[in-house]
Amino acid sequence: MNFDEFLKVASKIKNIPLPAESSQFKMVPTFRREELRQERDAVKQARQAGVMALFYPDVTHITHIILILRKTYKGVHSAQVGFPGGKLEDDDASIEAAAVRETFEEVGVPEDYIKVLRRLTEVYIPPSNFYVHPFIGLCHCTPQFIKQDEEVEALIEVALSDFLDDTNVITKTVRTSYSPEVEVPAFKLNDHVVWGATAMMLSEIKDLLKSAMLV
Repeated sequence: MNFDEFLKVASKIKNIPLPAESSQFKMVPTFRREELRQERDAVKQARQAGVMALFYPDVTHITHIILILRKTYKGVHSAQVGFPGGKLEDDDASIEAAAVRETFEEVGVPEDYIKVLRRLTEVYIPPSNFYVHPFIGLCHCTPQFIKQDEEVEALIEVALSDFLDDTNVITKTVRTSYSPEVEVPAFKLNDHVVWGATAMMLSEIKDLLKSAMLV
């Protein structure tokens, strides 16, 4: 989709109710849905984090969203695909500010280039005890990405058309914190499998954008 056309769609999403769990749970195994509901009380003691779903035009003015492949390390999110973002620090004015700051740190987009469009539905991640606050952001120019080598293995620039394509929703067998082997719904984007909390957030964004296209 041309970025000018995307901006017209994006301008409508502020007035559309968030689909929330109805979208998020599309990307969760059925048996995990009730477990996630029961874990809501844990949010009170969870660490806070902000992430950014940043849309931008490439050099041909086609709309993309940026994702990152995290480094392999001894942790629950090792080698997984996610949004740029990170935990709330003492110096951050808000969770939104944390998401914008971390986006600059991880992918190099200057903070004043990022226009935050809307806050989305939060997601609790039990294995890391993070309560993640996602935001949709816009960068009106083509970014000169600079990845943070300490934490980011690769940058993944996904065309909006591929993201919205229903054929890129798949089922994948993965190892998780709650099962050694389980089939999960996932997105296949640029040959990367995206599942878990990131897939839940992407699902809400996808449904929100598709609703806006109908307005």
